[in-house]
Amino acid sequence: MPSFDVVSEVDIPEVENALDQTRREVGQRYDFKGSKTTIEFPEQKAIQVVSDDEYKVNAVVEMLQGKLAKRKVSLKALEYGKVEPAAGGLAKQTITVHQGLENDDAKELVKMIKASKIKVQAQVQDTQVRISGKKRDDLQAVIQLLRDADYKRPLQYVNMRD
Repeated sequence: MPSFDVVSEVDIPEVENALDQTRREVGQRYDFKGSKTTIEFPEQKAIQVVSDDEYKVNAVVEMLQGKLAKRKVSLKALEYGKVEPAAGGLAKQTITVHQGLENDDAKELVKMIKASKIKVQAQVQDTQVRISGKKRDDLQAVIQLLRDADYKRPLQYVNMRD
């Protein structure tokens, strides 16, 4: 029986490359000379941007978004926290990078697929959703349905089997 998996993954090496490019650009830009701007990615879960004030934090985040977009990393995978005051009169912002489908998101996808009345089975498996059906055309209809839905997280369709 044909099947495929729906996942939501981010290419972490591309994120790190975009962070490195952003750090280099911050070091070279005139408006950041002498500022205490840092960009960190501890444990590859959340990006920490710290700078002198809220304006500079927003400028760094904007630069980072541009670098990520050029590297084809979907900005839907990022969740932005508030700009908060940090120690020493600095401002910081935490940007969470979502890897995998959370349980609630996976259940929402399954519900959407079942509501479409396409003859397929959808089941949640850890951080992914497995879709299986008798016809390959049904599976392609599900992929088209999910693409048209413009889901809140980036979705990839992997592991297609006949």
